[in-house]
Amino acid sequence: MPSITELVCELGLADQLVGRTGFCVHPKDALKKIPKVGGTKSVNLKKIRELAPTHVIVNVDENKKETADALAGFVPNVIVTHPLAPLDNLALYRQIGKAFGKQREAELLCGQFDTAFRSAISNHFEKRKVLYLIWKDPWMTVSRDTYVSRMLALFGLETIPQTAESRYPKLPDLNVGAEAILLSTEPYRFGESHRKELRQQTKLAVHLIDGEMTSWYGPRAIAGLRYLADFSRSIT
Repeated sequence: MPSITELVCELGLADQLVGRTGFCVHPKDALKKIPKVGGTKSVNLKKIRELAPTHVIVNVDENKKETADALAGFVPNVIVTHPLAPLDNLALYRQIGKAFGKQREAELLCGQFDTAFRSAISNHFEKRKVLYLIWKDPWMTVSRDTYVSRMLALFGLETIPQTAESRYPKLPDLNVGAEAILLSTEPYRFGESHRKELRQQTKLAVHLIDGEMTSWYGPRAIAGLRYLADFSRSIT
């Protein structure tokens, strides 16, 4: 899980990492020599078994339950994470910090997050209905029951549709009553060509948005709060 791997490194545990997914890319220098064990949803259990970790950290959204169950069969400690809102970062820092004896470092992160969070909520942001796209063919978005949606809401960016049967719903078309469309740079790599194409197609304001800053919890969430405050002001 990329954001959790970054958190592990931020807590001073990089030298204890024995494996990562191919999507775990930050911090770049610390991860260069760490073996890859597949993707978040295509985990190579054989490789993990060979690495013989004492702990594996999994995430409810990103990893399959059957993967976690299989890991529990041969890894002594499987740590389950599931942040659903920005403030859940505080519990996440403490959870990982306690598991590895890094409580002091975790509290330092909590202090940094608290400062950034208080600064964010002290501002007034104009409310706008936005369609946050994470995939193309088919179009996919985020429901309001997600970390991303709750992060955006702090800055007046209310995701639509308002209700959805799944947390990451597919859309038959983009006519959902949005005032603006936000194209996330991950997991789909939306770029400037997509922005121009959708701007012409929908006649709406279309903006590229850094997906790491909206969806990554862990230490990047601290920078994400500052990024989104500036982003929201810039598209007013």
